[in-house]
Amino acid sequence: MYLTILLLSLSIPLVYRIAQSYTSCISQATTTQSTTVAITMSDSLYPDNPSRTPVYFFGIGGPNFIENTNHRAYAKLEEVGQEITTKVKPKAVVVFSAHWQDGPTKIKINVAEQTDIIYDFYGFPPHYYEHKFPNKGSPEVAEKVIEKLAGAGIEVVRVKRGLDHGVWVGFIAAFDPKKNPLNVPIVQVSLFNSEDPDQHYRMGQALESLRDEGILIIGAGMAVHNLRDFRATRSTGETMPYALTFDDALKEAATAKPEERHAKMLALMRRGDARQAHPTLEHILPIHIAAGAAGSDLGEQLWTFPEGSLSWAQYRFGKVAAT
Repeated sequence: MYLTILLLSLSIPLVYRIAQSYTSCISQATTTQSTTVAITMSDSLYPDNPSRTPVYFFGIGGPNFIENTNHRAYAKLEEVGQEITTKVKPKAVVVFSAHWQDGPTKIKINVAEQTDIIYDFYGFPPHYYEHKFPNKGSPEVAEKVIEKLAGAGIEVVRVKRGLDHGVWVGFIAAFDPKKNPLNVPIVQVSLFNSEDPDQHYRMGQALESLRDEGILIIGAGMAVHNLRDFRATRSTGETMPYALTFDDALKEAATAKPEERHAKMLALMRRGDARQAHPTLEHILPIHIAAGAAGSDLGEQLWTFPEGSLSWAQYRFGKVAAT
């Protein structure tokens, strides 16, 4: 009897410790599982999709930018260009420039395969008209764009033309033909000849699915662009207050949650400083197209530099696949 009681007294603490250990393990596993589920649910709200191309907005200067290779924006465009050729590796590029607008309700698209560049500027030294940017178009990619836009009820006119300086000036920096050639077709599409940001945002939305086919969408313009004040700021070195405030506001709108971005991009153009930053809207409309094409992908400001009456901000919507 004594032996039985002794054995029972010794076994009870052991059983208790085993039960305690088991309960702890169950609790720990439940906590870990809950944490994992929470993280997974959080990540799934804005999932990365590395199988599709991101969307970019380039801040591109005027013709004199070609030779201003020491400018900070030039180096940043070189960096973004390297990212595109070495990591994104698109099959083709569809680009929208601030310097090609068509009608208030229709757009034009370049369907030529062999293209040159257009020297659509005046009064520069003769050697500015000797710069080259070798490129080719793609009637096949152009037809894909037309199909998407027509499906959204947008009238498209086919034309054959070269790239305007709103594209090739910045592309020379990003995709130097000798150091970092792009080597894929470039199809340029016009803007509407309107100042309707919503119209351009919806055009971007219509083209979003091109990204699933390896086609890269780029909007080329400027985050702030006021040439009326440009000469004055060059002589004083002053950065205009609106260049700073509007640049900040654009970042807030472009990097907003995807479900809030459309409304915030539209509200952006109703700000009191909007018409100071953009007396005319053609240089800001390309980022509305880019933001529309972003879909559920988050926007990121890669870099910015307000300068005088300008801002050179660069944006990317979506992640770059890890290599």
